[in-house]
Amino acid sequence: MKERGVVLGAGISGVGAALLAKKQGMDVFVSDASTIDTATKKLLDQYQIDWEETQHSIDKMQNVQWVVKSPGIPSNAPILSNFREQNCPILSEIEFAAKFTDALIIGITGSNGKTTTAMLTYHLLKKAGLNVGLGGNVGYSFAQQVAEEQFEVYVLEISSFQLDDIHTFQPHIAVITNITPDHLDRYNYDFQQYIAAKLKITKNQTSKNMLLFNADDAVLKEALFAHQTAAKIHAFGFTSEMPKPYTTHQEDALHIIHENDQKMIPTNAFSLQGRHNLLNAMAAATVADLFKVSKESIRQSLATFKGVPHRLEPVLTIQNVRYINDSKATNVNATYYALECMDAPTVWIVGGVDKGNDYSALLPLVHEKIKAIICLGVDNQKLFEAFQPIVEIMVETTSVTEAVKIARKIAEKKDNVLLSPACASFDLFKNYEDRGNQFKAAVRNL
Repeated sequence: MKERGVVLGAGISGVGAALLAKKQGMDVFVSDASTIDTATKKLLDQYQIDWEETQHSIDKMQNVQWVVKSPGIPSNAPILSNFREQNCPILSEIEFAAKFTDALIIGITGSNGKTTTAMLTYHLLKKAGLNVGLGGNVGYSFAQQVAEEQFEVYVLEISSFQLDDIHTFQPHIAVITNITPDHLDRYNYDFQQYIAAKLKITKNQTSKNMLLFNADDAVLKEALFAHQTAAKIHAFGFTSEMPKPYTTHQEDALHIIHENDQKMIPTNAFSLQGRHNLLNAMAAATVADLFKVSKESIRQSLATFKGVPHRLEPVLTIQNVRYINDSKATNVNATYYALECMDAPTVWIVGGVDKGNDYSALLPLVHEKIKAIICLGVDNQKLFEAFQPIVEIMVETTSVTEAVKIARKIAEKKDNVLLSPACASFDLFKNYEDRGNQFKAAVRNL
């Protein structure tokens, strides 16, 4: 009798899981509470996969062996109680797909920097000639690649939502870039629950595996000490208090230090700005080094990496004012890095869906660098409470076009206009990409 499963959500990860299940000879049913786009329906029909939209039909989901749920569905969603009553395991796409590949897996998580670190790691390995795939939260389905490709290595960006539903997933190399308060609305506004979710990336690792972590992050260091891991540990950071092996940055070079040897890789041609990006480079270069990629290959690849769209992305310079798209900054810590990089007076466009944000960490940078704030969101009360005492100009708007026009009137020559929301985008936009693309279009239409 065929194994039967259900996929909840017909997004990128859900469709990938359904295709992989079909390839493995399973019966699979895809159910989405929202509408499914036409291209996805055609793809599911092509593979003879049953689906439904705008509902969840409980009667069609009985006697199944597993369910893969979209990361966007919270763990307390009513539909999941049906499967818990059946003692049916609820899996993430990452957990499901990993069962069907023998490839080496690099799992990268963190509150900030995980996309850049994942893409940079992929870039370094790809340029070195490895047969490598990129997937997970970065926008490519891991499961679909397992179904259709023959990669020997996978670099996976993994969110806390994806880690919530892992059980046996065991990355050969795990990377944690940092842990700062984020998505607390999904974790009962309990930072410890969020930390625990992030640390699940290492829970199944053994002494044969490696864990890379940011030693500059005091919260992460304390959490790792409390939870402990069986994996071998390799720290990275600017701090001088790290046991070997570790990776650091001094005098325009990365230093990858093992027990008996050391590599020094110049970074003067590294294409990205900011201290946070040097941390990302430390992690990516260390992974490449573990794969025996040469110093020269790493150096060249660091110089040719183009960065991540919507992350401190230069848009245009108009009348000597620089417009910068940082729409991917969906939490306070990401925006902290952006403000830290500003080297001129800045008009800051901020706001969206607050996820339990504490803006106090931004106050010194706002006081030092921000000349005006434009709030782009439905509810901006917390932003006004936090920043009105220290910023003379604060304006509210619910339109990117209006926000950009106001910013143009305020900004003077050599100023920056920075979109760095520190919030989720779902009040006015489909996602952070939609928000960033609308910002870029508005700037180009000035």
